Amino acid sequence: MSDATNIVPLKGIRGVIARSLTAAWQAPRVAQGLDVDMSAVLARVKSERAATGTKISITHAVLRTAALTLRAHPAVNGIVSEQAVEHWGDVNLGVAVNSPVGVVVPVLMQAEAFTLGELEQHVGVLAGNARAGKLPASAYQRGTFTVSTLGATGIDWFTPVLNPPQIAILGVGRVAERAVVIAGQVVARPMMTLTLVFDHRALDGHPAGLFLSALAQRLAAGDF
Repeated sequence: MSDATNIVPLKGIRGVIARSLTAAWQAPRVAQGLDVDMSAVLARVKSERAATGTKISITHAVLRTAALTLRAHPAVNGIVSEQAVEHWGDVNLGVAVNSPVGVVVPVLMQAEAFTLGELEQHVGVLAGNARAGKLPASAYQRGTFTVSTLGATGIDWFTPVLNPPQIAILGVGRVAERAVVIAGQVVARPMMTLTLVFDHRALDGHPAGLFLSALAQRLAAGDF
């Protein structure tokens, strides 16, 4: 007899999550990380909010930038199986959402086609319906890349688990002031750590690094 005060059966959504994590852990995964100066992003987000009256956030900026960068780095955008690696033209972004049954990952189809404002609206509806359990099974399929953010929890960085059969996943930490050296001077900047985890069967370290560097450069420039 168990002494547990609560037992959660691994069935339904919880069972699906458990099986997916088990499959992900079997893949030969590699992680890379970069710190990004988010000054330009914060300024752009503030400007967009004032101009549009929307609730555009850092998360929306990262999603938009990831979609644009993936279009330029198709080797990172796709799925992998035992037989083949598929690189897709459309960027179907999986957005990790914390729900009452655990983390679920609904998919924003053709995310590269949305403006920042459109993306904010679509992600809001998608996440809300996911938390309420109102999405069909098809809403969680055909993803080509996933973004998971834990910034709201105060986490600086983490290595997310792959979302099979996708090639890669991006982990996003919080924005916090840190001391950095610029032009020989130590200054405070709002910094954020990005961590890319990828399946080494489908992607090598060099193209993965080029993608992550390009993503960080676009964010640092506010180019989204």
